[in-house]
Amino acid sequence: MTPAIVLLPSPLLGPVAWTPVADRLRDAGRRVRTLVLPSAPVLPARVLERWRDDLEGEKRPVLVPHSNAGLYAPALAEATAATGTVFVDAAMPGPGGVAAMAPDDFMDFVNALADDTGTLPPWTRWWASSDLDPLFPDAAWRTRVEDAEPRLGVDYFAGELPVPEHWMARPCGYLAFGDTYGTEVRRARTQDWPVRVLPGEHLHMTVDPDTVTAVLLDLVEALGG
Repeated sequence: MTPAIVLLPSPLLGPVAWTPVADRLRDAGRRVRTLVLPSAPVLPARVLERWRDDLEGEKRPVLVPHSNAGLYAPALAEATAATGTVFVDAAMPGPGGVAAMAPDDFMDFVNALADDTGTLPPWTRWWASSDLDPLFPDAAWRTRVEDAEPRLGVDYFAGELPVPEHWMARPCGYLAFGDTYGTEVRRARTQDWPVRVLPGEHLHMTVDPDTVTAVLLDLVEALGG
């Protein structure tokens, strides 16, 4: 049986941004699942537990994490004996042990954004509106994503995730949008993973889902999925 393609959304954004690609993957005849986040509070351990539970019984899927969801992929790949993982403009953890959800300087940034309860505004309100406009194809899509964004607490970024040893030896690929994740692209190439780079911004799957889907399918097939 052809493995399911499992789209992992960034916990900062929620699953809506994956919708255009999910639709096109189904049109291409693929079985697709887009995972959802747990109810509040959204914390790394709760996200990982929810996603492990949701994937129980799913045999050898292809995992496709976006952004911060990349930190969850190695543990999920081990739990599901994944056929492969395609990181899409995503963070990658180190070689094993634990992964911090944010470096110290980023903690300073989010602490400055939080209200008195430690709750952060939705992700799209972290930035100037003019900086966000290129991320979306139009105002309607921006509203659609914003309406579904979770509210995280600062404690989300203080958490850690388990990282299996030797996870990078599993079949993996990388799809980058522009050069934001240049360090991850270089690491992927060092591992001889298949790598593709598309010009675009962090939510390019909403801007050009046809191209993103086509390149994603090429990478999935290169990993045996």
